[in-house]
Amino acid sequence: MDHVNKAIAEARAARRAAAPEAPAPQAPVSLLRKAGIARPAPPAAPKAEAAPRPASSAVTRDAAWAALPDFRPDPELLEHHRVLTQHSRHEGAPFDVMRTKLLKQMRDRGWTRLAITSPTPSCGKSTVSANLAFSFSRQTETRAILCEMDFRRPSMARLLGMKRRQSISRVLKERAAFEEHAVRYGDNLLIATNAGPVRNPAELMHSTSAVSALRRIEETYAPDVMIFDMPPMLVADDTIAFAPHVDAVLLIAAAEATTAREIDLCEKDLADRTNVMGVILNKCSHPGQDYGYGYGYGYEPSAA
Repeated sequence: MDHVNKAIAEARAARRAAAPEAPAPQAPVSLLRKAGIARPAPPAAPKAEAAPRPASSAVTRDAAWAALPDFRPDPELLEHHRVLTQHSRHEGAPFDVMRTKLLKQMRDRGWTRLAITSPTPSCGKSTVSANLAFSFSRQTETRAILCEMDFRRPSMARLLGMKRRQSISRVLKERAAFEEHAVRYGDNLLIATNAGPVRNPAELMHSTSAVSALRRIEETYAPDVMIFDMPPMLVADDTIAFAPHVDAVLLIAAAEATTAREIDLCEKDLADRTNVMGVILNKCSHPGQDYGYGYGYGYEPSAA
């Protein structure tokens, strides 16, 4: 992991050579060695603090959540797919740390929408998205929504063993209501997946109907966090099209597969459109001895 982190830092330094006014990047920090997000996201004007929600509004929100179908995934299937955070356990500790730090940063800035993407396929972005979502579900005072937005190769339903056919894409096209294509896990996690590929996904990401649909979802369900499992960046322009509609993004890289150049290119494109919170180095074969678990996750703080 060290040589990858060094290459990322060198790429960032080279990129900033043409813009000396930008701050110098900080040294990489491994999540498995120093738990937490070591660097705040780029400065941004905080959103106005929301007024306290009226009691009647809270009741309406609670009723909307309670009306959704209950989803109870098979624990063995989740573990087989490396989704390890539905219960508190040491294997999921890196995700719990990531969750806590992300939530602190997002609340401080008034952010709610978090996109998760990767440079190329097979980096584990959907696995990271699902683990973060279930980790959020264990915080009783936090409500989260997990939305599948990888409409070219949707995999979340298979990952979670969901037999109910959902099409969040129809919701974004304003052809169906959200409650028809979402399920509830416990009391504070909603999951919306897509049963199959969608035609023209980039155009859907650009559409005003998608923006309006997401606004209605937020108004009805008032989530503290919305997690969007996005497609890989270097296969199409879907994620770039959607990036302006989220508050922040995490970039997932695969150890010994993703190159520093790919990370640098994706960071630059994302930083032009939204806040890059950092890079998750996934699939580390040798994470060290801090956690007795051989499937590691490293965190490289963003300097974008």
